[in-house]
Amino acid sequence: MQLLTVRNRTLLLIAGIVWLIAGINIVRIGLEAYGSGHLNLINIGLSVVIGVVFWTFVFGKLVSKHSDRIEAYGDERRFFLSFFDVPSFVIMAIMMTGGISIRFFGLAPEPFIAVFYTGLGVALACAGAAFGLRWIRFER
Repeated sequence: MQLLTVRNRTLLLIAGIVWLIAGINIVRIGLEAYGSGHLNLINIGLSVVIGVVFWTFVFGKLVSKHSDRIEAYGDERRFFLSFFDVPSFVIMAIMMTGGISIRFFGLAPEPFIAVFYTGLGVALACAGAAFGLRWIRFER
């Protein structure tokens, strides 16, 4: 099982990559919806507000919480998915299921998808970048 364990610094890098990929994918979905004729200053402003709100009240705190926990592990190697705790994985699964369901079943209009997904995706990508910065700054 040593093969599936990594140092705490590597956990920060994994978290950064996972969140960056998720954020880019969500932004892509939002931008595709914007391409359907919903691009205007009001919608862009709403996307910015959504991104700021999610970064400030959710993802910025999440990055700090999990980075602090990971950095406190010391030299002990951990399972490579330990960048999150179990409750966070459950929340992520619920969010993904909800997002996929909203689009699959057409539960939200396309302008909502454009505005919300773009703002949310940028906040997610910022979380990935913030984990990456913590990885860069981490004491070896």
